[in-house]
Amino acid sequence: MHKKSAFLIAPVVALAAMSLSGAGAMAADNGTTTWQANLGAINGSNATGSVMISLTGDQATVTENVSGLAATFNGAPYPHVQHIHIGGQGVCPTPAADTNKDGVISTTEGGPSYGKIGTTLSTSGDTSDKAALDLKVAGMGASYSYQRSFTMNAATIAALKAGTGVVVVHGLDPATLTAAAQKEKSDLVPSLPLAATSPALCGSIVASQMGAMPGGAPGTGLAQTAALASTATSPELGLFAGAGTLVLAAGAFVALRRKKTASN
Repeated sequence: MHKKSAFLIAPVVALAAMSLSGAGAMAADNGTTTWQANLGAINGSNATGSVMISLTGDQATVTENVSGLAATFNGAPYPHVQHIHIGGQGVCPTPAADTNKDGVISTTEGGPSYGKIGTTLSTSGDTSDKAALDLKVAGMGASYSYQRSFTMNAATIAALKAGTGVVVVHGLDPATLTAAAQKEKSDLVPSLPLAATSPALCGSIVASQMGAMPGGAPGTGLAQTAALASTATSPELGLFAGAGTLVLAAGAFVALRRKKTASN
């Protein structure tokens, strides 16, 4: 696509991303330990959010509130895949991560900061990296609340305790990207535009000193859309190793982009 739009993307905010040791997390009498993450906007998304993780043994309960994300595509709630990333530096990427200088930190470019996927924050079913790109179990719409209890894998638990876990929520409004970035394909799924899989929210997971939910905008609930299967893989990217490829019509994002840019 060669349509141009105004330069709308704001400088990416460098998040306060000091990784605190999980050893300092508050442990209740029942052996439950808690962590939290305050989610900051990436790539000019203007979104905000918060996450609380409660862990007893390998049984985790994750509670999340987000708002300000891209709202819709093709008249349906926008699916935002979200994960706990591990194995990186335990921080969110700064503007310096945008190595190709297109104004967008892609998932690949952010990888050295937050690492690969350890756990998918899916609304149902699989929570492994194999569900990483499954839109059927993504967060839906501009604002939502998420709460789920599940068995957390050992690698993610180790990352939490080491202070290297990071929550990342993906999916940008294509019309908010630079003209150059709007022409680019996703680094994960080349049939989709770059906006579809790029990070929108990010927050380092740190030890919680209280049992209350960290500050963040309230959500309006999770919505579900029609099934969008995930069948292929993206082997070139360790961040989504083994994940099913999004089967999402690129035309839906193109239609959204046309609609948005036409109004500018």
